[in-house]
Amino acid sequence: MSRLSVTQLIKKFGTRTAVKGISFELEEGGCTALLGPNGAGKTTTLRMLAGLLSPTSGSVAIDGKGTSEIASRNQIGYLPQHPSFYGWMTGKEYVVYAAGLSGMNGKQASAEADMILEKVGLKDAARRRISGYSGGMKQRLGLAQALVHRPRLLLLDEPVSALDPLGRREVMDLLQQLRQETTILLSTHVLHDAEEVCDRIIMLRNGEIVEQGNISELSSKYRQPLLTIQVERDPEGRALAWLQSFRQRSFVKELELRGDTALLTVSDMGTAREVILQEAGNQVMPLLRFEAGATSLEEMFMKVVSS
Repeated sequence: MSRLSVTQLIKKFGTRTAVKGISFELEEGGCTALLGPNGAGKTTTLRMLAGLLSPTSGSVAIDGKGTSEIASRNQIGYLPQHPSFYGWMTGKEYVVYAAGLSGMNGKQASAEADMILEKVGLKDAARRRISGYSGGMKQRLGLAQALVHRPRLLLLDEPVSALDPLGRREVMDLLQQLRQETTILLSTHVLHDAEEVCDRIIMLRNGEIVEQGNISELSSKYRQPLLTIQVERDPEGRALAWLQSFRQRSFVKELELRGDTALLTVSDMGTAREVILQEAGNQVMPLLRFEAGATSLEEMFMKVVSS
């Protein structure tokens, strides 16, 4: 049985359809990234999965049970993109409060709060007022309240988007640990974050799923040979004209010019490398960089969501 099963989920706001009949399943464990540009429907989807927003139609089930059932709701941990806190509370008071909302009694809530605060690295700050927490500490506190009742499914909405590099690193390291213990679905528009902690991705565009699967499988499916060629600019513009001429070559599938650098997606790396290097030598082109590689997942993502 799947940990999470989403079937033909639709959400309309008046005449606008934000989520358009998406379906997917998550197995137990691991981390899945919900990818998409701003406005793709990621937050709306997560809020429906968390039971905070009623779908217009479709269904969501956790371990085979609908999210309207109390037992299923208690299996979900949710961290919104911009969590709000009571600044006058201490970290522990807030987590105990969150634990109480899930049905724990006072003694159990206190014990679980102590354990989860230590796990997220806030043991020493547990009795400090939240108003004095840094951005990274608040995100870790948000994770603590989402985890205190030991959910089977953890939903995270852009968990590091508002953090500085240090705070981001702290949260990403924590997610690496958590993915071993629970099933995580996190939304992001930063592919690097998805590659770092996730093993599967679901791509949204305009409320629809345009691609999904294991990162390794999608990488193999979309990765293509790529040549990066940089030239030194000359007064006559010969070098730049030479880069532009690659559009006419049969082995060039796509050409992107970035100033004095050309990115060539090619059909035959061997032919492309031989022909271009021979031309560069014969025409005495001022090469600064010639690099053979492959298109990245980020380039694949940009291609899929913009097509």
